[in-house]
Amino acid sequence: MIRFITRWCVLGLVVGTAASPAFAQVPSRPRLQATPSVSSVAQGEIRGIVEDDRGQPLAGAIVSALGATTLFVTSDADGRFVFSSLALGPYLVRAHLQGYAAARALRVQVNGTQRSVQVLSLTRTVTLPDAPKVLTAGVCGAVPTSEPAEHDHDERAWRLRHAKRSVLKDSGHTVAELDDDSLFGDSLQRLGRAVGSPARLASSLFSDLPMNGQINLLTTSAFDRPQDLFALDAAMPRAVAYMSLVVPGRGGQWLMRGTITQGDLSSWIASGSYRRRPDATHAYEAGLSYSAQRYLGGNTEALQAMSDASRFVGAMYAYDNWSVFPRVRVGYGAQYARYDYLGNPSLFSPRASVTVQPMAHDPLKVRAVVSHREIAPGAGEFTPPSAGLWLPPERTFSQVSRGSFRPERLDHVEVAAEREWSGVLVIGVRAFRQDVDDQVVTMFGLALPDSARGIGHYHVGSAGNFSAQGWGVSVSRAVSDGIRASVDYTQSTTQWFGNAPDALALVTVAPSALRSNEIIHDVTATFDSVVAPSATRLFVVYKVNSTFGRTRDTFSGALTNARFNVQVNQSLPFINFAHASWEMLAAVSNLFGDDAFDGSVYDESLVVHPPKRVLGGVTVRF
Repeated sequence: MIRFITRWCVLGLVVGTAASPAFAQVPSRPRLQATPSVSSVAQGEIRGIVEDDRGQPLAGAIVSALGATTLFVTSDADGRFVFSSLALGPYLVRAHLQGYAAARALRVQVNGTQRSVQVLSLTRTVTLPDAPKVLTAGVCGAVPTSEPAEHDHDERAWRLRHAKRSVLKDSGHTVAELDDDSLFGDSLQRLGRAVGSPARLASSLFSDLPMNGQINLLTTSAFDRPQDLFALDAAMPRAVAYMSLVVPGRGGQWLMRGTITQGDLSSWIASGSYRRRPDATHAYEAGLSYSAQRYLGGNTEALQAMSDASRFVGAMYAYDNWSVFPRVRVGYGAQYARYDYLGNPSLFSPRASVTVQPMAHDPLKVRAVVSHREIAPGAGEFTPPSAGLWLPPERTFSQVSRGSFRPERLDHVEVAAEREWSGVLVIGVRAFRQDVDDQVVTMFGLALPDSARGIGHYHVGSAGNFSAQGWGVSVSRAVSDGIRASVDYTQSTTQWFGNAPDALALVTVAPSALRSNEIIHDVTATFDSVVAPSATRLFVVYKVNSTFGRTRDTFSGALTNARFNVQVNQSLPFINFAHASWEMLAAVSNLFGDDAFDGSVYDESLVVHPPKRVLGGVTVRF
């Protein structure tokens, strides 16, 4: 009865608010790496002003900050701009305005205490009346015999003036010099007028386009024990290439991302989305993604589980964050996904929320969330994360009981409150209830008949149905300059119903996956620091859960039931050039998923014997 009422509440909120003239937008699927408190991440700000070459403020300039995240703002009437709630670390700040030459990127280190004002200076682009109008394929107006005395001195203007002559220019005649009465001259003049305007328009669009991007060249591998890295049957490292492009506008930004890997398991993910400015009345977001995985290895079980040795997953979403009143925001939307390896490939996940700030001068916020989520086994291999590292499908999986895949269905209701104290301490509390059908179990390293044992292939199954209710509290504090730590504690009480569909197989290969009524204690600690002199960022997540299977730690030899994620980003300023910055990345983790906010209380704990994943490479931001 509770599940029935929850689903109808979600449907009613979505249909009722969809009557708004704005698009329905999905709030970026808020996935937190450590705790559900958004404020638990160390934050800083960048303030500045955009001026012209005479020192006058410029309004309407698009300013971008490219670093741990990418943000865009528009300068106000006084040319001022501000980026707030930034993750600590280095950022490249640039300004763009139609009719002005783009300035060099300004490197700013955000350390949490910086309050200086950055000045971005733009130079007006000078258009000379006697300058030739460049068209297409060398079609242009009259070319002067000598360069004008005054001209632009930037690199682009110099290249245009010294560009190699085309066939028309080498002939010694320009379009203007041909006889107007000749058929050939008249045709060329018409061709010049026909293609000249679109060419100039396209050139203007791309030259003034404030585009930012990022390229990751990474190598990833996995191991169970450190000595496995040197074994003959160790998992071979895979090369991963990732690229993203962000194109801002006055109302929002376009984001295109893609990643690919090659080997016996070749795969790729591509996605595109549009996100409106968060301060808009309707801060909507809409996007889609498509993933493909093709296996060419020798694991017969993986080949049997994959139709034509391939899998394809597509998803689209739309969410809106509607500011109904100055202190009331309503979020609503849904995601539709199609998994070709499911018997019923279509999955639908609606979501609705209300956030209220009761008092204008008090930062206390209260939020209520109602959601229904449907997710397929192995979806983490295909679903692009909203934050963190972005990797293509790297592993294959199959059903443990030789039956069909069963998607997990979750109904979630939550009420939470959060308050910030003096900009240093953030305290949050929450209460929730969950009803789950076909809880997914993920198992690594199983030695089943006719299957290859390894960490590149895992098995999935269903642990059955349960309901859970619980509460949690989180505390986040800025320990010192550039260092922030947070702790989140959650307690849940679960009740299981009926028998698990895959109970016969699970009791043989992974009996710990069959759970009974119990109380779950979960503690997640996060440490985030930025060392300003060397621009080094260290991010650590350590998670302890009473339902994790106790395994022997490969480093210390002690029994432990913990999961961890350690990531180090090191800026490389000595190889930076005009419009790009370089970073070195190293990470090791045995956390299987990153959906700590919307997921089931068992999503991480029912991952049996997860391997360690190691990742390294370089990141170029431009």
